[in-house]
Amino acid sequence: MTVIPFPERAAVPHRGIVTICSMIATLMQALDNTIANVALPYMQGSLSTTLDQITWVLTSYVVAAAIMTAPVGWLAARFGRKNLFLVCVGGFTVASMLCGIAESLAQMVVFRLLQGMFGAALVPLSQATMLDLYPIQQRGSAMAWWGMGVMVGPILGPTLGGYLTDMYDWRWVFYINLPFGILAMVGLWLFMQDGGQNAKLRFDWTGFAVLSLCLGAFQLMLDRGEQLDWFSSAEIVTELILAVLGLYLFVVHMFTAENPFITPRIFRDINFVSGILVMLVVGTVLLSSSALLAPYLQTLGGYSVSDAGLLMVPRGVGTMFAMMTAGRLTNRVDPRWLMFIGVMLLAVSFWDMSGWTPDVSAWSMSVTTMVQGVGLGFVFVPLQVIAFATLDPELRTEGTALFSLMRNVGGAIGISVTAFLLAQNTQIMHARLAESVTPYNRMLQTGSAYLFWNASRAKGLIGLNDEITRQSQIIAYANDFKLMLLVSIPVALLVFLMRRPRRRPALEAVPVE
Repeated sequence: MTVIPFPERAAVPHRGIVTICSMIATLMQALDNTIANVALPYMQGSLSTTLDQITWVLTSYVVAAAIMTAPVGWLAARFGRKNLFLVCVGGFTVASMLCGIAESLAQMVVFRLLQGMFGAALVPLSQATMLDLYPIQQRGSAMAWWGMGVMVGPILGPTLGGYLTDMYDWRWVFYINLPFGILAMVGLWLFMQDGGQNAKLRFDWTGFAVLSLCLGAFQLMLDRGEQLDWFSSAEIVTELILAVLGLYLFVVHMFTAENPFITPRIFRDINFVSGILVMLVVGTVLLSSSALLAPYLQTLGGYSVSDAGLLMVPRGVGTMFAMMTAGRLTNRVDPRWLMFIGVMLLAVSFWDMSGWTPDVSAWSMSVTTMVQGVGLGFVFVPLQVIAFATLDPELRTEGTALFSLMRNVGGAIGISVTAFLLAQNTQIMHARLAESVTPYNRMLQTGSAYLFWNASRAKGLIGLNDEITRQSQIIAYANDFKLMLLVSIPVALLVFLMRRPRRRPALEAVPVE
């Protein structure tokens, strides 16, 4: 281990090129979390599958990415970060092309599994690379640039996916990765420095097996729970038992094994532990709100796929603006206050969304979603700086892998819970509203209500049922947005558990692997 002062470290050769290539890799992986969602109906027809079967295109990717995120730290130490980075970028690009040429559901699921396995390491590797490239004085701005890929990717994914599907074909949502993957791979191969490797490290197969059991069973439970009516299904109960058992065995093994692939002392850092809890909530809010917003605009708002995608752009613009602003302010003010402001903006946006109806104007929606994007940006950038400020540099890659894992788990929980509550609350509200629809309700016997919803005609009954379902969905969406509000508020308490990072002198020496 050598010691290099900050000024010398700031002059890392080709730092800008490595930064751009790392951002490209991050953006590719982040986009693929959501870009395929809007193309599912088109894939269903091309691959001749049912609605339940086509969801495995998403499930296979998420499960593979969740399982392969945890051992990234060990793989980087064993084979070298540069080598692992190149293999993962190349593998992700090839798997993307294979997804594009898939001719059956079986092929698509296998190729999406490969894409998830290779893509799992892209975000933690790029984040660890950025943290090593920049000293703490410049880390706020660096994390702002890097974070745009992580945060904006899932937001703009449906927009880009809808455009490519409408203008070309659903296969282009995968082909789009080819030029960017080649560019990132060539840049990293030519200009990224090799941090070395430790051939003596042994892989903790027991820990990996039980953690994989936990994550795989948990993801399957979340993805299939709504379809199988949750805990009334033997499959869901079995998956829950396996997930809990896997987690218990992993925790026991981690604290008793001689060389577990997740180092227990990483959890002694209060900033890092608080950070991964905040990241869990950020992942929940980021992905679940995106999953709710797109169908809301299309089913209730009556917007086309393209228009709905455009209405989600202000959220991404707000996120980018906030990230650049927060990146400049992080080293000048207490980053905890920036995160607190971000949490409050998130709460305000969800409070406003809980009062939405389909009549809300496009302008009001754009302003609210932009405020939400600003809130996400103000939380994300300072979080990356403060969570890793006190963490041992040797644990940095491991820490970034855990951050990515928590974001993915949070997103999976958020999407599953909000989808379940949306369906359940729609049914409950439909039943309650239908109670007042009787032949004795005078409001349905006169005026335009009688003309449109004449219960004596089949067409009138169908129209009346559709309207009740529509009103029920409005209430159900409002309840989901209120849930997001309640999930966001506790983050404000976690923010001030963190310690503000000390500003180091310009010539302070730091260890570099």
